[in-house]
Amino acid sequence: MDLGTRLSELQKRTIEHREVLLTEEAAKTALVMPFIQALGYDVFNPSEVVPEYVADVGTKKGEKVDYAICRDRVVSVLIECKPSSAELNINHASQLFRYFSVTSARLAILTNGVVYQFYSDTDAPNKMDDKPFFTFSMDAIKPTDVKTLENFAKATFDIEKIVKEAGNLKIQSLLRKELEREFAEPSEEFVKLMARRVYSGNVTATIKDNTAKLLVSTIATLVRDMVTDRLSSALNASTPKPSEAAGEPEATEEEVITTQEEMSGFRIVQAIAAKLVHPKRVVMRDQKSYCAILLDDNNRKTIARLHFNALTAKYIGTFVDKDETRHAITELTDIYQYMPQIEARLKELEANGKGAKVAAAAE
Repeated sequence: MDLGTRLSELQKRTIEHREVLLTEEAAKTALVMPFIQALGYDVFNPSEVVPEYVADVGTKKGEKVDYAICRDRVVSVLIECKPSSAELNINHASQLFRYFSVTSARLAILTNGVVYQFYSDTDAPNKMDDKPFFTFSMDAIKPTDVKTLENFAKATFDIEKIVKEAGNLKIQSLLRKELEREFAEPSEEFVKLMARRVYSGNVTATIKDNTAKLLVSTIATLVRDMVTDRLSSALNASTPKPSEAAGEPEATEEEVITTQEEMSGFRIVQAIAAKLVHPKRVVMRDQKSYCAILLDDNNRKTIARLHFNALTAKYIGTFVDKDETRHAITELTDIYQYMPQIEARLKELEANGKGAKVAAAAE
């Protein structure tokens, strides 16, 4: 069973029982120990996982940290646990701070069994950072979380690699929080920055207020569209593509992302074409830089092209013979404005096809 599957099973247990795990001991037994096991460590082997680990720190004697994970009998990871109902904060990590400086551990975990905060010494050697370099929640495990946690698994544990990557993970975590804050409630600096990019002239108070209001909805729409595009891409990746044909070189799946807008644009062109040809004769072949709409799946019979990959503008390309003319559009329904060009192109292609057949028969 891989780590992702083990974490998924533990996630179900966490969601079902967290409300009744009101004590630290309950959280440790029901949630934290299974998490350590999921990473591949034997929680019943005292030379590998040491519960109630004791290390005298200065004048403080007999203080304990909940777990110490050892590698080759050397302490590598310290774990401090709190009740699952507790909100984690830096004050809960006081023992971890003290133990970090007097043990060989370079990693520390603060957890309530639901949220796990990972610390290292990226700011100063042998001194635990005051901010975690990685945080994840059992309530919402992301694929990227599983990938990061694989570095902590017993079979793949590499302390040097983890510490090396910890600095970047910490910055990524902080950037994510700042972006989330800006997206939810844009700061004055961010509002000014964006307003200067889209307005000419002075940025007045009215412009700033209007930009601030529009930013939140614009960002939400952008994120939603990006998610939709990703889902569309995943669905299209599972659909076999036509074999590569001369003149329209086929891009690899990694390069091509078919968006929902491209699919909708294709359907509009297909609907226009249906007045003259059977809809099944009109097909789409997506490329890295544009989306080609073809007659009879023939790259020599291009009806139109959708240029939707640019961030600033979208275009539909219409054809006369081999010459393409691009038209800027703001809404997908603008494609209907070019119905005459699309119909003329179809008539041209059909006429060329009939002419080719007559020539072939004459030979």
